[in-house]
Amino acid sequence: MANAERAELHKTIWKIANDLRGSVDGWDFKQYVLGTLFYRFISENLANYLNDHQRKAGFKDFDYSKLKDKEAEFGRKETVEEKGFFILPSELFVNVRAAAKNDPNLNETLARVFHNIEASALGAPSELDIKGLFDDLDVNNNRIGATVAKRNELLVKLLDAVGELALGNYADNSIDAFGDAYEYLMTMYASSAGKSGGEFFTPQEVSELLAKITVVGKKKVNKVYDPACGSGSLLLQFAKVLGKENVTDGFFGQEINITTYNLCRINMFLHDINYEKFDIAHGDTLTEPAHWDDEPFEAIVSNPPYSIKWDGDTNPLMINDNRYSPAGVLAPKSKADLAFTLHILHWLSTSGTAAIVEFPGVLYRGGAEQKIRKYLVDNNYVDAVIQLPKEMFFGTSIQTCILVLKKSKSDNSVMFIDASTEFKRIGKYNVMTEEYRERILETLANRNDIQHFASLVPADQITAKDYTLAVNAYVELEDTREVVDIVALNAEIERIVARQGELRASIDAIVSSLDREK
Repeated sequence: MANAERAELHKTIWKIANDLRGSVDGWDFKQYVLGTLFYRFISENLANYLNDHQRKAGFKDFDYSKLKDKEAEFGRKETVEEKGFFILPSELFVNVRAAAKNDPNLNETLARVFHNIEASALGAPSELDIKGLFDDLDVNNNRIGATVAKRNELLVKLLDAVGELALGNYADNSIDAFGDAYEYLMTMYASSAGKSGGEFFTPQEVSELLAKITVVGKKKVNKVYDPACGSGSLLLQFAKVLGKENVTDGFFGQEINITTYNLCRINMFLHDINYEKFDIAHGDTLTEPAHWDDEPFEAIVSNPPYSIKWDGDTNPLMINDNRYSPAGVLAPKSKADLAFTLHILHWLSTSGTAAIVEFPGVLYRGGAEQKIRKYLVDNNYVDAVIQLPKEMFFGTSIQTCILVLKKSKSDNSVMFIDASTEFKRIGKYNVMTEEYRERILETLANRNDIQHFASLVPADQITAKDYTLAVNAYVELEDTREVVDIVALNAEIERIVARQGELRASIDAIVSSLDREK
C-alpha cells in the first residue's frame, strides 16, 4: 500500500471512529469498528477463496456472492476444513450491506449472521479459534441507540463506512490494507484511551524491535510465543520481519482479558494467519498456562502488565511449579513481573531468544527479586538489558527496559545499552525511529563497548554490584553540561570588576560636581 493510500485510509478511519460513535466512549466503540472490519474481511477472504477454487476448475464466471444459499451448502464441510468457518452467500458482508437500509430488523439479521458464522465451526478443529469472535459486537446494546430504529440507523452507517474503505480487491493483496487498518485503529484508540489503551497495545516500533532482537541472524523460526499477548501486535511482527511462511509451526499466545483475547484472534485473521497457524488461549498464564504441550519456543516476545498482583506464595503449588522452583523463590505477590520472566525462560528453547519489556524496578529492587536476578545471572541467562526512552507507551511516562534472555550464550557477559535518548518526539509520545532501532540491533550483534551508549559487562562485575541490572550502573551518562574555561572566566570577571570600578569613580565624580554647583 502506497503512503498516500495509507494516509487516505487513516483519514477515513479516523472520520468513522469519531463521526459514528456518538455518545459511546471511543475505546468501547472500537469493538464495533473492528468487528465490522473483521466481518468484511472474512467475507471477502472466503468469497475470494471459493471463487479462485471454482475458476481454476473451469468455471470462469463463478461468483460466490451471487450463488443461492441452497446451492452453496454443498461445499460447507470442505470449506470449514480449509478456512475454519463458513458463510452463506446471503450472509456475506457485501449482501447484508446492500440490503441494510431496507432491513427494519438489521440488528437481528446481523446477530443471526454472527451466530451462524461461529456455529459453522462447531465440532471442527477451528471451533475454539472462531468461538466468541463477535461477542463484543453487541448489535442490541442500548449504548449505540435507545431504540431499535436508532441502533439500526447507526449500524447502516457503520456497514457503509467500513464497506467504502479503500482496502482494494482482496485478490490483489489487500491483506496488508486490512492489517494496516486494524493496527491504525488500535494505535488511535490506545492513544486516546491512555492507560487503559496501553494494556491492549504495544507501539509498533517497540514490537518490531522486540521481534528483530529475537531473530538476529535467522531467516526462519519454528514457533513464536507471547504469554501476555494483548491484541497480538508483538506476535504479528514476526510475520512482517520474517514473513509468515517462515514461522513454520505457528503463532502462540495467551491473554487473560476476554475482550483483548477476542481482539487478538481477530487480528490474526485480519493479517491472513489461518486458524491452523495460530493458537491463542484465554486465561491466566502464571497459574494456568495453556501451552504445556507446545513449548519450548524459539522466539518469545512480551510486554506483560507492570507490577500486577498474583498468587505468589499464597498458592502452595507455585513454589513447586517447575517454571519457578529453579530460582528457589517466588516473585513478590504484589509484583508479578519476574514471575512472567521465569515462565518465559522456562519455555524458551535452548537455541532461542526472549525479549521482554520490563518495569525498571525489577532491575534493582532487593528481596525476592534480587534472588531471582542472582539466579538469572549466575546461570548466564541474561544476554542484554536495554534502557528505553520515557513516554513511549500509552498511559505511562516511565522509562521501561528490555530484558533479553538466552539459554546458550557464547560468553559470560551482559550487554548493557542506554537507548534512553534514542527517540524522536511525535505528538505526546517519544518514538524510536528505524535509525535508532538499527543502532541497537547492530550493537547487540557486535557486542562492542560504545562510550556513553553500550558496555559489555562480565558477570563477576554484576555480582560485585549485588546483581543490579540497572543500565545506568554500567553505562556512564554523557555529561552534556557546557565546558567552562576557568582561566577565561576569571579574566572576564577581572575585566568586569575593573569596569565596575571605573563606572563607580565616574558616578562619584558626577555627584561631587553636582554638589559643588549647589
